[in-house]
Amino acid sequence: MVQGTTSDAGKSTVVAALCRLLAREGMKVAPFKPQNMALNSAVTADGGEIGRAQALQALAAGVPPHTDMNPVLLKPSSDTGAQVIIHGKPRADMEARDYDLYKTVAMHAVLESFRRLQAQYEAVIVEGAGSPAEINLRERDIANMGFAEAVDCPVILVADIDRGGVFAHIVGTLDCLSGSERRRIVGFVINRFRGDISLLQPGLDWLEQRTGKPVLAVLPYLHGLHLDAEDAIQQAQGRAGAFRIVVPVFPRISNHTDFDALRAHPDVDLRFVGPGQPIPPADLIVLPGSKNTRADLAWLRGQGWDEAIRRHLRYGGKLIGICGGFQMLGESVADPEGVEGAPGDTAGFGLLDMRTGMRREKRLAQVAGRCAFADAAVSGYEIHMGVSEGAALARPAFLIDGRAEGAMSADGQVLGTYLHGVFDDPEAMRALLEWAGLRKARTIDIAALREASIDRIADATLPLLASLSRLAAPERWQRGGR
Repeated sequence: MVQGTTSDAGKSTVVAALCRLLAREGMKVAPFKPQNMALNSAVTADGGEIGRAQALQALAAGVPPHTDMNPVLLKPSSDTGAQVIIHGKPRADMEARDYDLYKTVAMHAVLESFRRLQAQYEAVIVEGAGSPAEINLRERDIANMGFAEAVDCPVILVADIDRGGVFAHIVGTLDCLSGSERRRIVGFVINRFRGDISLLQPGLDWLEQRTGKPVLAVLPYLHGLHLDAEDAIQQAQGRAGAFRIVVPVFPRISNHTDFDALRAHPDVDLRFVGPGQPIPPADLIVLPGSKNTRADLAWLRGQGWDEAIRRHLRYGGKLIGICGGFQMLGESVADPEGVEGAPGDTAGFGLLDMRTGMRREKRLAQVAGRCAFADAAVSGYEIHMGVSEGAALARPAFLIDGRAEGAMSADGQVLGTYLHGVFDDPEAMRALLEWAGLRKARTIDIAALREASIDRIADATLPLLASLSRLAAPERWQRGGR
């Protein structure tokens, strides 16, 4: 099990790297994360929903993503509430205090999934969540040491040196653990190091002497990786004179991995705009997905972004809405049962003649088809609880298995779709960029960039695999075995 001293210490990438390294050696390996809290999710081969990071790790392992790889997924809909997804399907919407009590039930789902994976795979690489040192979350813990203790699993502790304070993070984390939990940690990984390793060695020696545990590996800081983020938004570097695309960042933005391909495109200047920032001049604005469409729509208006978007359209700019962003483009979004928040009805932008009603049943599907506005293939996935109806849908954006999907305005300026991942498809991305005004748009293969990035982190993680092999079977290592 790979745990971290902090969130974003590098747990997800270390797990992905180990999965790829073991898969290279011919082992059948699977990733596993007992509990994940993230608004970036993926649709699995068995028709469920898991954290995006586990789908990436499954890709690294060369196996189809499955709901058993992330049996508990929490998708926050407010500061204190979240949708609880068990084995890929929504179970309930809970406040934090209610879920804390529910974790004893969730643990049964976690152990069921883990045992199924154990029966199918030679190795299971487990990822923790956040930090095991969160004292307030220790009781009924299912995400870190609570799980490791339950299944008697050894633990690697990862710390990010790029943030500073790496030795304090490690020593402080150990100090917050019980004796049995400390003994469970077999060693440390120092992640994202850049510089002269000889200058770090005195600190490593001190750490090993202080804790009695080895530093298993020091992993380098790797630039230019194209990997699906679990939650944090990575701001793109501006490209002067490039085709500018602006994405307003909602409080409950979901699946912002939709924009990874655009971030990597050499002709695109992708800008994420946060609270308190004005929307700059742009060629294209994309309204992203949302876990709470009505609340994010009200928040957007509070920022004054609705007027900025209308001004953008008056000056001839193009607008795309994806999933929740698509719902915002219609006449209204109704949630009479309070599926995403307080019951009610909120006026939309009125740019498309349609209305959306929230439903408790979530649509989860991987889909493929053709663009309705260009001769290009499209593929993606749907994750939404709303159903949209209205005359605007008679002018679809895409044709999926013969059915109309999404909508386009009569003047051709506004496009909406429920499909996530549309920019990942090279043909669809080029068609959308050319529709938005980028002439002779080049294509990039984000899937190939992702694969190359996984191989890079795997190559960099080879020293860790060597250390773990020596710990697990020193006599076999000396004989040259795996």
